[in-house]
Amino acid sequence: MTNIEKRQIYKERFYFYRKDSGMQITALVIFIITYIGIIFTRLPKINVDRPSAAFFGAVAMIVFGVLNLEEAVKAIDYNTIALLLGMMIIISTLQLDGFFSLIAEKTLSWSKTPIRLLMVITFITGIASAFLVNDAVVLLFTPVIIAICRASSLNPVPYLIAEILSSNVGSAMTITGNPQNMLIGINSGIDYATFFYKLMPVSLLGMVVIVLVVRMFYRSHFDSSAVIVVKEHNFEYGYHSMRYSVPIFLGVVALFFFGKMLGLSIPVIALVGASLILIFGKVKPSQVIRNVDWVLLLFFASLFIVVEGAVKTGLMDFFIHSQPLSESPGGIVTLHGLSLALSQIVSNVPYTVMMLPVLKPIPGDVLWLTLASASTLAGNATIIGAMANLIVIESAGKQKVHIGFWEFFKIGIVVTLLSFVISIGVLLLML
Repeated sequence: MTNIEKRQIYKERFYFYRKDSGMQITALVIFIITYIGIIFTRLPKINVDRPSAAFFGAVAMIVFGVLNLEEAVKAIDYNTIALLLGMMIIISTLQLDGFFSLIAEKTLSWSKTPIRLLMVITFITGIASAFLVNDAVVLLFTPVIIAICRASSLNPVPYLIAEILSSNVGSAMTITGNPQNMLIGINSGIDYATFFYKLMPVSLLGMVVIVLVVRMFYRSHFDSSAVIVVKEHNFEYGYHSMRYSVPIFLGVVALFFFGKMLGLSIPVIALVGASLILIFGKVKPSQVIRNVDWVLLLFFASLFIVVEGAVKTGLMDFFIHSQPLSESPGGIVTLHGLSLALSQIVSNVPYTVMMLPVLKPIPGDVLWLTLASASTLAGNATIIGAMANLIVIESAGKQKVHIGFWEFFKIGIVVTLLSFVISIGVLLLML
């Protein structure tokens, strides 16, 4: 875009603002209130729900005339919603089958020493999170890790911290690894295989960093000669149902890589897999559907509407049209810094939705991959940085295992900064 074209856009916007500045102020107030609701729900002892804050913002955009109902409906990215829904149904079925607990228990049984247990937890959690959605992985892995540590008289905290960090780092490498990557994958048009191959080095090297850093902070723990005790636990497995659900899931993953050659989009593949797993799986479909996180789908749909209201009224024009970011070393570093700051404030999903209209006018894939990598890795800096962190903290707390804010932070920030160095280095090689 030339300077003359930019000046023309700003001139048109100036007359729009003067004519309808009241609508812009309305949109700004709604946008601020919505994101304040999202921010404060992450703080202790403040009972504000993120989905309800986003839903309020979406409804307010319609009620106060910023968007009409038709515009609000069009603002929702149904490809992302379809991908989320399809993956939720597949993951819900595997969860009810006991697939996650089975993987955790069988793989952790390979461990004989504390350091080997740390390595297995880190790499199995990371790789599983790439294909199974990290929130679901940590939810089911956490009780298995605690049970093994207690049977072996080990402190479970180092392993749970490694699980949290690895689930985020591992999920960065695929479009289906976490919700923000789904948003980025759908809106960028990057195919699944390209996304995977380009960000896989960041995730694998990041897992190595996690093992080294956790071992460094808990040196005396891992220098011990304790023997890991793995025994059968009271986890139920639906082997009969897994005979159908697991092959369907593996087929879906294979199609993610090769579906483009067959003309199939990622959301369609996920929906096909979901429909097949409901029909052929042995878990009652009604039970699977009840386990779907419908609140998360509402949260996404509402955020799309809120951000569209901000875009329509010109609130984000400076970022969209002036293009402060570019496919350059400076752009990559800036986006990492922005992701680190805002992911701690509003969490990485609302931050990513806000960044979508900013990146769409910029040609190329590098900044999209930067946003995927940076927003995901930034979630490791603090306990409130990502949903997977909170899931593990809450699950462990129910079993009387406490992970303090500062105990997590001193490890998480080191891992985050080192993984950022790796991420920036890998992305610079793509320029």
